[in-house]
Amino acid sequence: MSNQSFMNRLLSLAVVVFAVTACSPQSSTAAPAAQDARSGAPADAAAPTAAPAATGAALTAKTLPDFAGLVELYGRAVVNVQVVEKRQAVQLPGMDEDGPFGEFFRRFGMPMPRGENMPPSRGEGSGFIVSADGYILTNAHVVADAEEVTVKMTDRREYTAKVIGADRRTDVALIKIDAKNLPVVKLGDPNKLRPGEWVVAIGSPFGFENSVTAGIVSATGRSMPGDDSIVPFIQTDVAVNPGNSGGPLFNLQGEVVGINSQIYSRSGGYMGLSFAIPIDVANNVRSQLATDGRVTRGRIGVQIQEVNAQLAESFGLDRPRGALVGRVEPDGPAAKGGIKAGDVILSVEDVTVERSGQLPGMIANVKPGTKVDVTVWRDRQNKKLTLMTDEFKEQNQRVGSSSDGGTPREADKLGLTIRPLTSDEQGSADTQGKLLVESVTGPAAAAGVQRGDIILGVNGKSVTSVKQLRDATEKSSGTVALLVERQGTQIFLPVKIG
Repeated sequence: MSNQSFMNRLLSLAVVVFAVTACSPQSSTAAPAAQDARSGAPADAAAPTAAPAATGAALTAKTLPDFAGLVELYGRAVVNVQVVEKRQAVQLPGMDEDGPFGEFFRRFGMPMPRGENMPPSRGEGSGFIVSADGYILTNAHVVADAEEVTVKMTDRREYTAKVIGADRRTDVALIKIDAKNLPVVKLGDPNKLRPGEWVVAIGSPFGFENSVTAGIVSATGRSMPGDDSIVPFIQTDVAVNPGNSGGPLFNLQGEVVGINSQIYSRSGGYMGLSFAIPIDVANNVRSQLATDGRVTRGRIGVQIQEVNAQLAESFGLDRPRGALVGRVEPDGPAAKGGIKAGDVILSVEDVTVERSGQLPGMIANVKPGTKVDVTVWRDRQNKKLTLMTDEFKEQNQRVGSSSDGGTPREADKLGLTIRPLTSDEQGSADTQGKLLVESVTGPAAAAGVQRGDIILGVNGKSVTSVKQLRDATEKSSGTVALLVERQGTQIFLPVKIG
């Protein structure tokens, strides 16, 4: 019995040892191999754990895009823009015309001492070619105060560029170089962008030309905090730094969907928040600058605010949406069309106004003098109204040589910023002149032209508009005789322009 019991225990121990051995890593690989050798079954059938890893690697390879082809195809159309800004005069303390010594110098007919000009500052940004004959889009803040603009191509050719116009409100500028058969970009539709979509930026951050960075769209239709811009910005996490301004933002189809414009940062450098101007906004500005040299926009004369949950409830809206009218300009387009304070504007031309920040851009894109259908929420129901837009008077455009009218304007060759006199100003000054000098730099400053002078003529011919003044100076070389009126006295000043 004892021998039988001993044998039973020995047999049980052998079974346990075999079971433990079969579960070890060596047995789990060796046993199927032996089976495969006997049965002829495929060896990879026994390794199911390898499949998920392989699938994950393949998925990663498929989802991460390759931007090399895009850059190779369109990178040549991205340029570096270098600028030399206008000299800034340093005014001596108390020596301005309205200062304590101004009356003294005027009484004795002595010229005011002029401060010394500071050395011109230099800057740079990016841009991209939109037509084979040399039109280039960039940011207004890159070139708006420039006296000289140089465009550098990727093949190291350099061109002197002319500023056709700069619109500060959208931060879009159009410049032109004298060249032909240039590489151009392809423009896309920013309205098709989706958050999470890949985008690529090409530019010259810190002067490193044609640098490529990539990221994703974070949001669209974004308004900047504390900004009165009418631009529905594209927010991305693409690395954008000083020097990227004015460069293109591409989608994966190689289409430009935006112009990189600014970053949101507490350090002055990239912190993951970059903003681009939608290319449809920029292209609208471009066409107006190319045709007229200036941008016209519609307005309806209202002050608006965001509709939050509490306001939506108080007005009986189903949810926060639209733009709440806080004030209506008396006798303005909105007042004439029947809009009242307390109305919530829900749509313009059947396009929904989801947030108040959308409304200024929607109205600005309407040509002045155009009728627009507006839906408002009033007394807990929709009401349709028709308004006639008026022109929004811009104060911050740099206007090229093809424009006329508006305020203020640059007379490029002379270094003057001028504006038309109002009828009241003409009457109080008792003058027939129509052009008032707002600021003066460059050749005109060297000749003695002063702020407040009234320009009457050039080379013996009267001028009454900015266009006439430009045309007269563009046809001249060397020195022009500028007739100005100053405190009731007319004097000729010789201005050397080249």
